[in-house]
Amino acid sequence: MVTQDKMSLRKEPLIATDVVLPEYTWTKKGPGEATRIKRAYENAPPQIPHSLDGLLPITKDNNSCMGCHMPDVAKSVGATPMPKSHFFDFRNNKDDHGKLDGSRFVCTTCHVPQAQTKPLVKNNFHPIFRNPKLINSSDLIKVISEGVNLKDTGDKVK
Repeated sequence: MVTQDKMSLRKEPLIATDVVLPEYTWTKKGPGEATRIKRAYENAPPQIPHSLDGLLPITKDNNSCMGCHMPDVAKSVGATPMPKSHFFDFRNNKDDHGKLDGSRFVCTTCHVPQAQTKPLVKNNFHPIFRNPKLINSSDLIKVISEGVNLKDTGDKVK
């Protein structure tokens, strides 16, 4: 039987309330100074390689990420452009015609900044990309229905 103090990677009982979390050193390089991080797997959300100092919080009135990552700006500032999937309403199956979909507005839901840490366990995972370009980009809008039988519902991503 596995006891509660052996059930997690933190090596403390799961119900312990006095655990002090370690301090992390976060990436300090600003936008445009950091090196792009390869995606963890095909169509994985890219990790944020730069500091988020001064860029958070994201609110309904302010999303600093859009200033660099909107497709019409990204290339000129050397940023990763948001893919087409961010401009499509999957819930209602409609193209948002260049307007960022509301479900994609809070970038840090999927995209996370990086801390300088040591892995708690060895990772043997090695991603395989069907297209080498996908190491730094996404074709999710094209492949999201792969392997899904939409015949019964009549739904199809446009």
